[in-house]
Amino acid sequence: MHTFLDAKTMAKALRQGLADRDIELNHSDCLELVARQFGLNDWNTLAARIEAANRPAPPLPDGWFISHANPAYYSIGLDPDERGSVCIASVPGAAIPPDYTGVLMQSISAAHYIGEKLRLTAELRGEHAHLGTIWMRVDPSQGKSLRFDNMMRRNPDGVLRGTFGWTARTIVLDIPENAASIHYGYLLQGTGKLWARNFRLDIADPDAQTTGSTPFPPRPINLDFTTPAQPHG
Repeated sequence: MHTFLDAKTMAKALRQGLADRDIELNHSDCLELVARQFGLNDWNTLAARIEAANRPAPPLPDGWFISHANPAYYSIGLDPDERGSVCIASVPGAAIPPDYTGVLMQSISAAHYIGEKLRLTAELRGEHAHLGTIWMRVDPSQGKSLRFDNMMRRNPDGVLRGTFGWTARTIVLDIPENAASIHYGYLLQGTGKLWARNFRLDIADPDAQTTGSTPFPPRPINLDFTTPAQPHG
């Protein structure tokens, strides 16, 4: 099955097929038609996407990994032009599905932090970013997550959008007795570019306000459906 990387081959086959039917189109016109077959406006957009996909992937920082990697949608790794920072960048022209994310993350054991409150801090910078955020999750050895915060439900000091300079964000979660692992990182949802730097993970003061939530609310709510949901983000 052909992908957008086969665009030039497809254009050549299209031109030949049309010529066999006495329909003459030049190669440039066929490239434009192939671009539209992939849902793009023109060949220049598709060519930029092909160039980005063929570009060598940037190196990852040691100890970090990409979650659900898809190089057709995102380039993720160290920024060679800005020491000490990483960048998640959407591939130009990529038809990224709604709510799809590029994620750089790290996972550690929870053993050293049981009974503590753990604070994650980092700085983010964006360029036409649809949505950018840091996140942290606490998991048991089996079953659903125990604690989670991706800042989606926080306002202010929540997710970041658009073009903005270095902006600090913080998450604080308590680590319960049955915690087994801790996962954290940052993500870009949709298109744009999102840089991160100065990640820090440390033990917060016992009276620090937590920012996340448990998997379930403490008691039933809105059983009569009289309160509409509030928009998030």
